[in-house]
Amino acid sequence: MSNLYTTEATATGGRQGTTASADGRLNVTLSTPQELGGDGGPGTNPEQLFAAGYAACFQSALGVVARRQKIDLDPAATITARVGLLRQGLGFGLDVELEGRFPGLSRDEAQALMAAAHEVCPYSAATRGNVDVRLILAE
Repeated sequence: MSNLYTTEATATGGRQGTTASADGRLNVTLSTPQELGGDGGPGTNPEQLFAAGYAACFQSALGVVARRQKIDLDPAATITARVGLLRQGLGFGLDVELEGRFPGLSRDEAQALMAAAHEVCPYSAATRGNVDVRLILAE
């Protein structure tokens, strides 16, 4: 197997520092949330970055699956990723909830589409067996 795409980012200063991609397209200040003992400053944090990446990647996987299954996916369909940081033994882990909103699809169609996308999405493959990922539909 060969990589279809590779990117690179460098962090300096941990949760109170910065992170930037090698190509300069991403360059963000990081702040630790107050819930984690930080100052709650104006920067983003690793969990927000992970949630944004997972939501976007999963949305793309939904598009791939919908095209393969000849399902007309409404452009207004959304995925919201909620990422939690939790204690795991002496370390930490992640907890993820992916909430889908699918105008025009029945509940059964939407659930099947999310399950199929969960098998295709690279973030889902990377977290499988390591992170509790729940797929839910918006009410």
